[in-house]
Amino acid sequence: MSLLEGANATVRFALELCALAALGYWGFHTNDSLASDLVVGLGAPLAFALVWGAWIAPKAPYRLDDPVRLILEVTVFAAAVVALVDAANPILAGVLAVAVAINIGVMFLLGQRRLGGI
Repeated sequence: MSLLEGANATVRFALELCALAALGYWGFHTNDSLASDLVVGLGAPLAFALVWGAWIAPKAPYRLDDPVRLILEVTVFAAAVVALVDAANPILAGVLAVAVAINIGVMFLLGQRRLGGI
């Protein structure tokens, strides 16, 4: 793995953590009661992590092939972007969306993924 590929993989991991944080932030700021804050604030990032770990992650037990994996990946990142918009953070949502798009584009440019799988 080249230095650039390693850096892009590190950025990817950071984006995954940002998406988890965005979903948690949204979950804790969208409800009126402590109980619902806890359920949504912990449940949304957990759902993201379960989907990612089962079907998207490099060592996922049921890893999907592209283009299905790419579609699911974009969908779960889009959920984090929408959550930030709903939590009144449109600038952060835009930054996350652009960063994810650039990261995916760089993955294709570097050959870290291609339609048909990595």
